[in-house]
Amino acid sequence: MRIKDLARNRMPVILSTNDIRLLKMFKALGNPTRLAILKQLAECQPCICGNIVSTLPLAQSTVSQHLKVLKEAGLIFSYEEGPATCYSIDNEGLAWLKQMILEKQFLPVRCRKSNFKEIFIP
Repeated sequence: MRIKDLARNRMPVILSTNDIRLLKMFKALGNPTRLAILKQLAECQPCICGNIVSTLPLAQSTVSQHLKVLKEAGLIFSYEEGPATCYSIDNEGLAWLKQMILEKQFLPVRCRKSNFKEIFIP
């Protein structure tokens, strides 16, 4: 059954803990600003919020919201250092995401053993 059909029929979608974690990560990575922040952190760790703000054409409060989403998704972590908050990439979170993608854990079971081209390219 397709997702549209599920929505029309209001059938509940059962998600595992891993599914929810993947959804949060994919959602966080689907935003260009958050992806830019993640790239910046990959080049400069740890990085204080002020340094991140200075490289983006956004208000500090907006950048803080993006950092919050990345943190809640398990892609970054933060810690206090004096009056500043420092941010770094969560290597364990990214390793988990990489493992899920490489093992195709986000795909239905019937698709995991198939060739990627067969599934996504007509």
